[in-house]
Amino acid sequence: MQIAIAQATIHWEAANAAVTGAVRQAEALGIRVNVAVVDTGGNLMAFLRMPGAFLHSIDIAIDKAYTAAGFGFPTSAWSEALQSHSPAVRTGLPLRPRLVAFGGGLALRNEGQMIGGIGVSGGSEDEDERCARAGVEAIGLSV
Repeated sequence: MQIAIAQATIHWEAANAAVTGAVRQAEALGIRVNVAVVDTGGNLMAFLRMPGAFLHSIDIAIDKAYTAAGFGFPTSAWSEALQSHSPAVRTGLPLRPRLVAFGGGLALRNEGQMIGGIGVSGGSEDEDERCARAGVEAIGLSV
């Protein structure tokens, strides 16, 4: 017996529009960032590095998007989410490769379905999240 399961995902045009929207917000804030959009499987769909953005922030932006898409909530929510767990989980989970437990990553949902994630790195946590929100809004979605 074969079972087919349809899975919604972000379109490449929307992914490009999201990174552009995030970068426009970064320009308005006077910061330089890296922005990544991934699909529901965590695969990179779009990426943009502003000239002068921190090189280490490239992987951080991608991993923020990956984390948000994988868990379905903002990376800024990890601190609170971990509080209900044992000390071992609170210490160990953030040490997992690619898991980012600070602000700047948002899940992308369309009509309640996960379609991917967006991650921004290069500013403060608040600035990164503001840019990510602008990317989400640029494609007509809300957080």
